[in-house]
Amino acid sequence: MLNFIYYPVSWIMWVWHWLFSHVTPDSPGGDGVAWALSVVFLVFTLRAILYKPFVRQIRTTKKMQEINPQLQAIRKKFAKDRVKMTEEMQKLQREHGFNPLLGCLPMLLQIPVFIGLFHVLRSFNRMATGLGQPGMSAEETRSLGNYAFSPELVQNFLDARLFGVPLSSYITEPVSEFQAFVEPGSAIDFTRTQIAIVVIPMMIIASIATHMNSRASVARQPEAALENPQTRMMNMLALYIFPLGILVTGAFFPVAILLYWMSNNLWTYGQQHIVFGRIEREEEEARRLKQEKLKANAPKPGARPDRAKKPATVDGDVVAPEEDATTSTTTTTTSAGPLAGLQRMLGLDKSKSTAAGSSDSSADTSAAAQGGDDDAATGTDADTESEKDGASTTSSGPDAGAAQRPSGGRSAGQGQKSGPQKSGTAHVAAKNRKGGSRRRKGGRPGGRH
Repeated sequence: MLNFIYYPVSWIMWVWHWLFSHVTPDSPGGDGVAWALSVVFLVFTLRAILYKPFVRQIRTTKKMQEINPQLQAIRKKFAKDRVKMTEEMQKLQREHGFNPLLGCLPMLLQIPVFIGLFHVLRSFNRMATGLGQPGMSAEETRSLGNYAFSPELVQNFLDARLFGVPLSSYITEPVSEFQAFVEPGSAIDFTRTQIAIVVIPMMIIASIATHMNSRASVARQPEAALENPQTRMMNMLALYIFPLGILVTGAFFPVAILLYWMSNNLWTYGQQHIVFGRIEREEEEARRLKQEKLKANAPKPGARPDRAKKPATVDGDVVAPEEDATTSTTTTTTSAGPLAGLQRMLGLDKSKSTAAGSSDSSADTSAAAQGGDDDAATGTDADTESEKDGASTTSSGPDAGAAQRPSGGRSAGQGQKSGPQKSGTAHVAAKNRKGGSRRRKGGRPGGRH
């Protein structure tokens, strides 16, 4: 029924035995070293095939540890609604590309391999009479093939010895089945005690190796994952129950199966260090690139952050981001400010328009010219007093701050609070009408009356 497993396993083992039989010398009872190495490299071949699934398993496990706090929050939130809890957990797993099957795939694939190897090794000796056993005689067992192995190779395997015992022998094997390991009529050249001497150390080594691999895996888990009760239970099984199970069941396993278990743990130990080391280097490289990117985007010491310029509005006009906001504000305020008439009188309009360097200044100068007559009507004395009072002095230089201050020492912001600002000489005329008589009589405010 499981021939699709038995034949591939036997063929891989056959290839390695053929290779090592031409490399290693024959032992007195058969090529025991070649058969042992064929079992070991059968494990290595299958684990190499499962290397990529193993890497996916590690990445899936790390991703599960990252989203575990969110899963715990979902369990707590929907504790009374199992259906909604399942839906939310599946949705979260899909968002993060998490597939629980990938975390178990390497282990699931190793189970049929173990079953196939166990069956092939047991089929070399078919004298057993238990459930599903053919109960053949020693002669029939030695004269029949075993899947990919010919009858000659079956005899070679039964005659092979590793540390003086057959590869398919085990501690609890009945003595009546020992006859298959020797030529018909020959004396049995090994004992159960010899089998135990070989098997028990291998059981201990396999158990310790399993514990060490589990310990290395648990040590790489974050503290948040260790708080999960399910994770703690699985860690307990991996650290103590599985290694103890090898010690208990090792007496029922053939020598070749224990070789399989030892070599499998050896491969796992080395593979974990390689894969975890590579993943750690990838994460460290990702963190380094992220820091370099943040450092490149950060402003230099003493420099302002490079923020995107936004369009500014000056007296209702929108200034483009690429324009110089200071120059535009200076031009607009100077040409349409409250002292445009005074500038015209002092001959500063032309120089200010030239400093602004824009076409709009000509229009502002024309507007100022129209208000010049009104300004003259209000009297030159008021303008002269305003100049002496220091209310506002507009220079032809690049500083636009002085030109923006209204008379009376008020800031531009304070002047705008009282209402809309009047342009041209109308603003000056209105102020002169209010305090003109007092100034004519007494001069400056606070003087003689």
